[in-house]
Amino acid sequence: MSAPDPATPIDPTPRPEDFAALERLCSASGPEAMFAALAESLRLRRRWHALFDTRLIEARLRHGLPTAGDLSRVPEDVRERIDEASIAACREVGWPLLEEGQVAAAWLYLRAAAEPGEVAGRLAELATRVTESAAGDDEAQARQLHELVGVALWEGVDPAVGIDLVLRTQGTCNSITAYEQAVSRLPAARQQPAAAVLVRHLHGEVTANLAADLERRGVHTAAAAGDAAIAALLAAAGGLADDPAVHIDVSHLQSVLRIARVCTDEPTLRRAFDLACYACRLPADVTYPGEPPFEQVGEASRHWFGAQLGIDVEAALGFFRRAAARARIEEAGTLPSDVLAVLLWRLGRPAEALAAMLERPADQGMPSTLQAAGMLPSLLEIAAAAGDWRALRQACRERGDEITFAASLAAERHQGQTEPNQ
Repeated sequence: MSAPDPATPIDPTPRPEDFAALERLCSASGPEAMFAALAESLRLRRRWHALFDTRLIEARLRHGLPTAGDLSRVPEDVRERIDEASIAACREVGWPLLEEGQVAAAWLYLRAAAEPGEVAGRLAELATRVTESAAGDDEAQARQLHELVGVALWEGVDPAVGIDLVLRTQGTCNSITAYEQAVSRLPAARQQPAAAVLVRHLHGEVTANLAADLERRGVHTAAAAGDAAIAALLAAAGGLADDPAVHIDVSHLQSVLRIARVCTDEPTLRRAFDLACYACRLPADVTYPGEPPFEQVGEASRHWFGAQLGIDVEAALGFFRRAAARARIEEAGTLPSDVLAVLLWRLGRPAEALAAMLERPADQGMPSTLQAAGMLPSLLEIAAAAGDWRALRQACRERGDEITFAASLAAERHQGQTEPNQ
């Protein structure tokens, strides 16, 4: 049974004869038949909230319960079946509400009844329809966009869709702020699609602005495109190392380079590396220092993203090893050591990652940004991949860490039981 076409105008108001029909049906066939007919009428008139209430009453009648009242003393198996009916009703009314663009109302029902991934797919479809429709100042469209951002971004259903909508409607600055407030608290895997949206957007902006500037200067460039477009344009212009021109808000660039660290997919890494190469040519007086080991944001970002692409890997590791050693001496926090460990882990060098983690200073105060995002693997994960439980346990003895010591014994035992026989 499909929902009525939302484009078809229907008067939802009941007529006097509708009430008379309900009376006749209840008298002739009973309350259950009456409510079944009422539910179908409400569905056809797209009165979704009323349909939900009707389905709950139907469920009560099916189990011989009164149409209203407390259910706390109802047998557990009956309560479970009524809960199942409630979930089914949530889906029955939630999806049509979403299809009609009533996103906030739909989410009230779908929050409890639908898989987030399924809702995310429908939100993406609706977002495309809304943004491609005409009349950007249309009140209904503005409401839909507001509700889409609310559910996709602030409710965490699909942060990438939410960030994309904020970019389209409110600009880069607001989208970065929204990311920091709503997305950065999520696990790394959930951050990555939204971070990729920001990287792709900013890469496009820098490419377009830089290309337009070089064209005005009469610099001959081939049509630069793709993930390395910025590097190609800079090469055509001789690098612009001593040039004062700035083609993007530097705070936006440095923020997006920081956000992009969560990403691991190759296209995003290449765009981020391209942006880092651009950041390296910026005049010193327009940049600001990041937190260690990203004090020089452009240079450190070029090492970080480049190494993951196989570019100057050993030079990058040397850069971050020196930064980690310096931070330990200066007691400058754990982020430099965390950066080194994560990079080694991503490069498939778990033994070196374990060594870096065992040299890591003890946590002090707030966790590093890599810890908070779940980007830093646990000692147990790294030791298992490295096959080196001895070093981990020795460190546990030295640090008085009985919990990790015991967990490593259990983890090694489990690993031995699950590995296939050689």
